[in-house]
Amino acid sequence: MNIRKWFHLFWTTLLVGSAGAVAAGLALQGIGGAVPFTSLTDFFLYALILFGYGMLVSVYSQLGFFAYLILNYMGFGVFPRKIWQYIQLALAVIALFDLIFLRSFVGGERSLISDLTLGLSILIAAIAVAYFKVRDTNASAWIPTFFFMTGITIVEMIGVLRIGVDNATLFIVVPLIACNAFQILRLHHIVRPAAESSG
Repeated sequence: MNIRKWFHLFWTTLLVGSAGAVAAGLALQGIGGAVPFTSLTDFFLYALILFGYGMLVSVYSQLGFFAYLILNYMGFGVFPRKIWQYIQLALAVIALFDLIFLRSFVGGERSLISDLTLGLSILIAAIAVAYFKVRDTNASAWIPTFFFMTGITIVEMIGVLRIGVDNATLFIVVPLIACNAFQILRLHHIVRPAAESSG
């Protein structure tokens, strides 16, 4: 990966995060009308704030992405390839189980329906992204992609999960999943040698 390719990934991910945040914010506004608009200016100001917020989420997502790449590199260096695949799968399942069940049963104040919906949404998104990744690359990409889209995404969400407000969770989940999916699906295009990508 050279600087030009990284720069392209950085800016396109910013746009994906901003689009995701605007879409989530306007959808919540249409459903609940949480922010009262007194004029058209208020609407555009709200959309602009969402756009900037999406950029912040995308930067956060990119930090998580590069942290995952380092973790994956270290994992392959420490463990045999197959063992590291099983470890990633186990960690992904544990993260989903914790998100869906443990927070509700241990915390008590959380809604099981809310956590179940969130967990299933992340699971469905992870399976879909892993499917497209495998289709574009090979079968060995399934588990790393699934782990990144579940385990790493849930770790990136820990801060907002502690707040326990569904709207706040949705505000970060939509752009975060969009950015993570975009980056993992673009990765093989970026690291592919120039001769192969042009052929």
